[in-house]
Amino acid sequence: MSGKLFGTDGVRGTANSYPMTADMALKLGAAAGRHFRRDGSNGHRVVIGKDTRLSGYMIETALTAGLTSTGMNVLLLGPVPTPAVGFLTRSMRADLGIMISASHNAHQDNGIKFFGPDGFKLSDADEAEIERIVSGAITPVQPANIGRAKRIEDAGGRYVEYAKTTLPRGTQLSGMKVVLDCANGAAYKVAPQVLWELGAEVIKVGVEPNGTNINLDCGSTHPRHCAAKVLETGADLGITLDGDADRVIIIDERGQIADGDQIMALFAHRWALADRLHDGVLVATVMSNLGLERFLQGHGLRLERTAVGDRHVVERMRQGGWNLGGEQSGHIVMTDYATTGDGLIAALHFLAAMMETQKPASLLARSFDPVPQMLRNLRTVPGVDILSSDQVKAAIDAAKARLDGCGRLLIRKSGTEPLVRVMAECEDEGLLADVVNGIIAEMENVA
Repeated sequence: MSGKLFGTDGVRGTANSYPMTADMALKLGAAAGRHFRRDGSNGHRVVIGKDTRLSGYMIETALTAGLTSTGMNVLLLGPVPTPAVGFLTRSMRADLGIMISASHNAHQDNGIKFFGPDGFKLSDADEAEIERIVSGAITPVQPANIGRAKRIEDAGGRYVEYAKTTLPRGTQLSGMKVVLDCANGAAYKVAPQVLWELGAEVIKVGVEPNGTNINLDCGSTHPRHCAAKVLETGADLGITLDGDADRVIIIDERGQIADGDQIMALFAHRWALADRLHDGVLVATVMSNLGLERFLQGHGLRLERTAVGDRHVVERMRQGGWNLGGEQSGHIVMTDYATTGDGLIAALHFLAAMMETQKPASLLARSFDPVPQMLRNLRTVPGVDILSSDQVKAAIDAAKARLDGCGRLLIRKSGTEPLVRVMAECEDEGLLADVVNGIIAEMENVA
């Protein structure tokens, strides 16, 4: 084994290439099984969910083989959202939960996300221990102690019922017309079911997965298709999920797109008025817009920033005892209801706000005017550390000096893709473009 297995959100890569191979999935399953089957008894269990990628069959089977070889009993959930795995890990008293998904990535990628028995993603210490076990020899159990595998037929239904219970008792969506884009992903069955059972008229998009069309020109990373459908049908709202449904982007009745920052602003303000926002704090990442921070400050609230990744958001929320957080990309974490970002539950609470206030989405989805923000990504070449180049460092220092007092600059390596991301914010859009494009140009010279 070479390099670190775990990234920002589990293990991820191109299917059938290291580390996303059947062989590595088997080893990861065996290592996780060995780590979590601590007392040697045969009562330990793990739940496995997946999205709709073709490679999910291969990885699910390999994980199952590895887990059962170390005595873990496997409960197969089939296609369900990532937050459903967190919920069902706790609900079914499992020792471990696993989601097979590369989230918003294209179909050729896949990933393995692990959840502890509390339904939260694993700590760094647990991930490090699993990596240590993978790198050594994993001793299988005796034949009589091999685990069993069983498919849970009503896993989706359990999550559907739970999602509805997060709304105030008696909430109905009768008279609401909703365009729902499931990205041909994990929520293609459960999300329409929830909205329909609550009484909404549901116009479904991205609900015909074929193994290779997940996130393809649909879902939260391509919301324009949903926006066009909202305008075409005269819908009250558009909801766009990503491939594993832990993200959501909202489309208002005018076809305007509201990202995670706007959704968090709405929830934070409403929760604060209801005395539900713990300590008046919202947790978000360094990518969240400066306009969000100013909005919160204007209402006597505080923005706590973390590194990028909903896992970092959740860790900080748990440390501070705070109950609302998320990312600009659409992860909305409400620990009163879920252990990770949950796109469907966040959408339900946006709909509930519309019903309660009798206001259109366009009024609720625009709490603040964003500060102009520009993000560009540069694909990196293995073995070339662009950020260590002296000329790139000089360009970054010069850009920071130009933005001093009027904006901010963020440069980071992606934890899920071979990319360097350059993001800046500034009221002067000309300066903003000049700064970002200048840094990208210097990076391209090095690459």
